[in-house]
Amino acid sequence: MELVCPQCGAVNRVPEQRLREAPKCGKCGAQVLPDHPVELTAQSFDRFVTRNQLPVLVDFWAPWCGPCKMFAPTFAQLAAQYRDRVRFAKVDTEAEQALAARHGIRSIPTLALFEGGREIDRVAGALPPAQLQAWLARFL
Repeated sequence: MELVCPQCGAVNRVPEQRLREAPKCGKCGAQVLPDHPVELTAQSFDRFVTRNQLPVLVDFWAPWCGPCKMFAPTFAQLAAQYRDRVRFAKVDTEAEQALAARHGIRSIPTLALFEGGREIDRVAGALPPAQLQAWLARFL
């Protein structure tokens, strides 16, 4: 399975049966599957979303957004819980306005689920943990 290192962007091949063993990047030694969301920028977004063979759930958020701040702990908690099944990433729409516009982000927080580089679904709003898990379960 190919997984992109969140630190250096290198594509690592990891046997599926070893995903739960905290694989390290062959290039920089960073953890390939961290237990927290990965911060993406315009420079790292496309590679991360298209080259990971696990689904990628992206939280489009902004630092001034109250619901985004309230949702952040839920998103981080699920990133740890699902780390070997889904890649969790965040995009700061204030800093990455062109990226947000390219993806048609009109309200925040917006969660977009990508598989094979294609967006397969999205949901707007800060979801409670149980509702987010139920939404994710439809795709896993």
